[in-house]
Amino acid sequence: MISDLDDSKAPLIDHLIELRRRLLWCVATLVVAFGLCLIIARPIFAILVQPLLRAGQGKLIYTDIFEAFFAEVRVAFFAALMISFPVLATQIWRFVAPGMYAKEKRAFLPFLLMTPFFFTGGAAFAYFVTMPFALHYLLSYQGNIGGVQQEALPGVGNYLTFVTRFLFGFGVAFLLPILLMILERAGLITREQLSKSRRYAVVIVLAVSAVLTPPDAVSMLLLAVPLYALYEFAIVAIRITHWRAARKAVPEVTADAVELPAIAPGE
Repeated sequence: MISDLDDSKAPLIDHLIELRRRLLWCVATLVVAFGLCLIIARPIFAILVQPLLRAGQGKLIYTDIFEAFFAEVRVAFFAALMISFPVLATQIWRFVAPGMYAKEKRAFLPFLLMTPFFFTGGAAFAYFVTMPFALHYLLSYQGNIGGVQQEALPGVGNYLTFVTRFLFGFGVAFLLPILLMILERAGLITREQLSKSRRYAVVIVLAVSAVLTPPDAVSMLLLAVPLYALYEFAIVAIRITHWRAARKAVPEVTADAVELPAIAPGE
């Protein structure tokens, strides 16, 4: 049951205590998840290298004696963040929600619930679609160059950076519809503004893709195309939301219009 904003005004010290409690829950969850993921870091990394293996590259090297160890630590931390995200988001919501009105809670809670699904969808798209295509292209530079054999020998740390940037970049990028719908619900932007700003959206999408993906044109385009498609999806979703709200409002107006005035006795 979503209650309205509390009438009581808690002192600042109570808010700080509540913040500390929520942060402790977040840290404890992250530490436990990291410990569990560190135990299975090698099997997790074995999953992450499958796109490289399907691209025809069956070897990873490391030249720094500590590189392989720290790669497993990074894998465990990255996996722990993914596993802990629902708990972290829940703790943030429980800290912020008491300061919101019931209408605001009903408006923002669905977007919070959709966030893990959109993020997972973006990471899955990167893993199954984008990464294999990008690796095939990037590894195609191997071969004889002017009599010299050019061979790709990716390092463990280098490949892990490549994977995490792809997964995290696509996961965050796929949250674009949720962000735009929240901004529209908050009244900061309108659907008309989004529709008229498509040319600027293309530039912003290309800039974001260049930041979130490795520095090559293919990887950037592989993110930019679905990212712009999500921008258009957000416009359509906002239009459908307004259409459904208008349909719900019509019966209420009709009921008010047919209501007959009360007749006093004796008239």
